[in-house]
Amino acid sequence: MHSLTPLHSATFAAVLRRTRLAAIVRGPDPDAALRTVLTLAEEGVALVEVSLNTTDALGVVRRAAAEVGPGTVVGVGTVLTEDDVARAQEAGAGWIVTPALTEAVAASVRAGLPVLAGALTPTEAVAARNAGADAVKLFPASLGGPAYLKALRDPFPDMPFVPVGGVDLAGAEQYLAHGAVAVGVGSPLVGDAARGGDLAALRARARRFVALCAGHTREEA
Repeated sequence: MHSLTPLHSATFAAVLRRTRLAAIVRGPDPDAALRTVLTLAEEGVALVEVSLNTTDALGVVRRAAAEVGPGTVVGVGTVLTEDDVARAQEAGAGWIVTPALTEAVAASVRAGLPVLAGALTPTEAVAARNAGADAVKLFPASLGGPAYLKALRDPFPDMPFVPVGGVDLAGAEQYLAHGAVAVGVGSPLVGDAARGGDLAALRARARRFVALCAGHTREEA
């Protein structure tokens, strides 16, 4: 699935459940950010989000979408407005991530782009799904940790939660064990790569995260 073609919702859900991992890239150096996205793709990360607070984020998305192989879909994160959605779609984004329940959620649904919508409370999680979100970005996950996800899963066993925020390798293991459909990982995976740092170290971290996430399956999947 090439990033220039948006994912269908069912396909997005299937990729989340199969790979269990979304990488988050942000940084001040567009060329380094692009190299980071391409390196993650080479290491088998199927979903890579480029945050809008990356310098020339949409330029990075446009270039990455044209260069990644068929196994990776590039999305845009920190999306707040309807205009952000339109610009992300024009740049070739295959999926959208919001930090909260903003107008961007409904705009993404109208645009036919799968959306991972930010929510923290039970009320927000239900509202996100009712608004058409394909999955719920539990953010900031670090506020409550894996125990909070476990508590949320009691009343919402079928809610597709994706914890984001401070998720390191050990945290990813716990979140997935507690029923997260996937985890979103930024700096514990990307490190300094998007600022021009060591790509070999990035590859090593990516392999550890990919292997960990691939080792988890869901009974209902």
